Amino acid sequence: MDVTILDGGLMTTIQDKGRTGFQQYGMPVSGAMDDYSMQLGNLLVGNKPHEAVLETTILGPSVQFNVTTRIALTGANMEPQINRQAVTMWRSILVCPGDVLTFGGLISGCRGYIALAGGIGIEAVMGSKSTYVRGAIGGLKGEKLQAGDEFDLSFANKDMSLLPLKRIPLEYLPIYEKACEVRVVLGPQDDCFTQPAIRTFLESEYDVTNEADRMGYRLAGPKLEHIESADIISDGIALGSIQVPGHGIPIIMMSDRQTTGGYTKIATVISPDLAILAQLKPGDKVRFKQVSITTSHEIYHQYKVKMEDIQRHIKNNSFEITSTRLYEVSVKGKPDKKSFKVTVEEINSRR
Repeated sequence: MDVTILDGGLMTTIQDKGRTGFQQYGMPVSGAMDDYSMQLGNLLVGNKPHEAVLETTILGPSVQFNVTTRIALTGANMEPQINRQAVTMWRSILVCPGDVLTFGGLISGCRGYIALAGGIGIEAVMGSKSTYVRGAIGGLKGEKLQAGDEFDLSFANKDMSLLPLKRIPLEYLPIYEKACEVRVVLGPQDDCFTQPAIRTFLESEYDVTNEADRMGYRLAGPKLEHIESADIISDGIALGSIQVPGHGIPIIMMSDRQTTGGYTKIATVISPDLAILAQLKPGDKVRFKQVSITTSHEIYHQYKVKMEDIQRHIKNNSFEITSTRLYEVSVKGKPDKKSFKVTVEEINSRR
């Protein structure tokens, strides 16, 4: 097999765009939580934007490569290393047979992505390779990856060492904060809440609780008052819908959300900001900012243009490493001083 999992980490699964067209039968979409990081990783290794990748959570896996191929590491910074040497994220990396990818501690974000040239060679279920653990569907046996799991890559045989290296320009790299603001469109049941509740929702800061996973994030913060009841006739739940049950505390519905629900939804997070949510972990904080439907469409159009710009840059530019140096960096923090080693590469860009 081309790839062997030596350690599965906390929660590593195979994810792509997700399985669409089956919600009417009760099948969740699943798919990568951070679509932006997944797409950029795939572009860096020459894949289609929504090819299947490995999604890691908080604590990364240990992965051995048994073939020569290209990989890219995007999303959360978990101090990635190959053969115990620090490697740079957000660029293509050549790996050879016997190379082992490991991770240190979590520096920022929550979910990382490992893109593999050619994609992961497993069978699609309902048009998707995404793992839905609760339903034991997709991925490898419908489960998170564990030590001993193996799979092949689906690339055609070619000399990966001859392909140009690619990287993402600095201006397109996300910065993951422990407190963030996401934009929402109110509704579809915002009329079920009192006006003070709407103001509270838009003016308050909420904490992400320990009850946060791929299905949804339960928040902690000010309660939101319903005019009458929190119950409605069950209807569809979109990615990013914010449910408010009878207890008045918001729950953000994520990739593995159920297809329908009978609680009021005060707002929905706009698509480009879902990647921000995906990188929040328990203890992080979130605020909500209202935008109109028209504005949300404009933001989405800008997001699509940005992705097209990145694709053009990757296609037309490459780089070569001229030298590599290892530095020890000290960070003064509380209560003690921490240090870690980083690899800094001197590179030449070329067209």
